[in-house]
Amino acid sequence: MHTITALVFDDFETLDLFGPIEMFGRLPEQYRIQFASMTGGLIRSKHGVAMQTVTVTELEHQTTILLIVGGQGTRQQVHNNAFLQMLVTLAEQSDWVLSVCTGSALLAKSGILDNQRATSNKRAWQWVIAQSNKVYWVKQARWVVDGKFYTSSGVSAGMDMALGFIADRQGVDVARQIAEHTEYRWQENSDIDDFYRA
Repeated sequence: MHTITALVFDDFETLDLFGPIEMFGRLPEQYRIQFASMTGGLIRSKHGVAMQTVTVTELEHQTTILLIVGGQGTRQQVHNNAFLQMLVTLAEQSDWVLSVCTGSALLAKSGILDNQRATSNKRAWQWVIAQSNKVYWVKQARWVVDGKFYTSSGVSAGMDMALGFIADRQGVDVARQIAEHTEYRWQENSDIDDFYRA
């Protein structure tokens, strides 16, 4: 059983979180999910979705998979040293680190992605890559895998990455079955990004 800790903050992008959670939640025997934030308590997405979180120090289970999402809130968090330090601690403890959209900007700013290949949302590309010049940024990719790091492009790409992660662990047939059950057109090739503009 793997424990996914989804680390959230105010003004996160709703689908960045709930898209991957929908996919992982289809395999409850394999993945359990816990929601954390710096302060604990209610955190609201960009669209006003309120969710209950616990502080990282109160997590019930040891994190094996860290999921860090993006959204407008990342613009504040890149300047929040306490948040970035917490991110480093969680990432170091985790077997895998998954980011959606501008979540990779937070990982980059904290130094976690130094000397790693990574991608992010193409609409925020210049801002994201400005967070670190020590990351090997891959612009044309739906998601990128480098060691224990999985980073995805914008918003809905998190679902493609989550299914890619599941395919790597549980097999491609399982991932395809989840895509079928959720009536989702999974982009199976991580190198093909229909939203990339040269």
